[in-house]
Amino acid sequence: MHITTIALVISIVGLASSFVLVGIIPSIISLTLGLRLLIEERTIEVVRIVAISFVGVILPIIMYLNTYGISFPKNNENSENAFVYIITENYERLGLYKRQEKEETMVAQSQPELLEAEPIEAEAMDAEPLGVVESDMNQIENGITVQDSLGDGAESAEDTALPEIFESLDSIKAEDKNKGGVVSVAASDDDMPSYGGLPVGTMLVAQYFREDDHNCNPVLVLRNVTGDVCRYECTFTARDADGNALATSEKTVEVVRDKGVFVFEGRFDKRELGNNIPDSYEFLVSKRKPYEKDMSSEVSVYTETRQASSVLTAQNKSDVTVKVNAYVLYFDGNELVDCMWMIPQNMGEVLIGPGSTATIQGDAYYRFDRVETYYTAYETSG
Repeated sequence: MHITTIALVISIVGLASSFVLVGIIPSIISLTLGLRLLIEERTIEVVRIVAISFVGVILPIIMYLNTYGISFPKNNENSENAFVYIITENYERLGLYKRQEKEETMVAQSQPELLEAEPIEAEAMDAEPLGVVESDMNQIENGITVQDSLGDGAESAEDTALPEIFESLDSIKAEDKNKGGVVSVAASDDDMPSYGGLPVGTMLVAQYFREDDHNCNPVLVLRNVTGDVCRYECTFTARDADGNALATSEKTVEVVRDKGVFVFEGRFDKRELGNNIPDSYEFLVSKRKPYEKDMSSEVSVYTETRQASSVLTAQNKSDVTVKVNAYVLYFDGNELVDCMWMIPQNMGEVLIGPGSTATIQGDAYYRFDRVETYYTAYETSG
């Protein structure tokens, strides 16, 4: 095969693979061959090789500069390595890729013996599992009912509201940053104007609004007091000062038992909001008869904090396959700094097999001193 043809093939391969960075190496090789051929023969075929090779070399460089500028690679909020982060960051900006709502790391598969190694009192959860567990940095308290952790059930979020809040990321003092993580304090604005509607028999336990560099999140903690098992759906709408809709976020909780506590987390991409937070947001919650069978009474969930991470363990005590949806709320004092959706699994992609245990780890991006865990569970055929 003629060297011109070889150089052309290498240049095309290099350009195609440059979209995932690795093409810079074959592109450099083909560019070198093209320049050598250009000295010997100035033909359109050789010029084409040089042009293709040049693009294959410059594209990964542009992607790097678009991500890190002229600085060296540094840690990012999703704990991705520099190679993956450069690719996902560029394609996300182009609208060709969207990161998952939360980056979570699966740390264990089926471990029936795990509970024997951990000093956890599973019996406490058997009495009346309402779907809430509370934990802090020094101890794990399992089997706490909603009344234990939040009062008599009639109290609202106003009883625990902070007198001081962070209005935006820019309001955080420099000395308060980088004390316990990549960024130690997450901006929160629990006084964000909001309005909405709840169906009859649904109680608002707590309400939060937080933001980070990429998203802003309204968070509702609700309790089902209808006397029945329900399926809940919620639509969040971000609005500007004139009341115009800027973005929407829809969420579903498949099944909640009576007296169960659950979480809705909205997610607004800041790029849709002009890289700012909305002037207000609206939430509309509806309920209906569930399609799935509630299994929360057959599942025990425990949360442990380990340095900058939380480890959630779910034990399926039934003889059927279940899916567990858990929300872990991270607090620094009474300030909500993060909210992470976790799905422990040891079967398929999202399921827990009969009579087994699954564990999932969430790595917090912000400093926290305690977590609250809310979960639901239902039977599934897999």
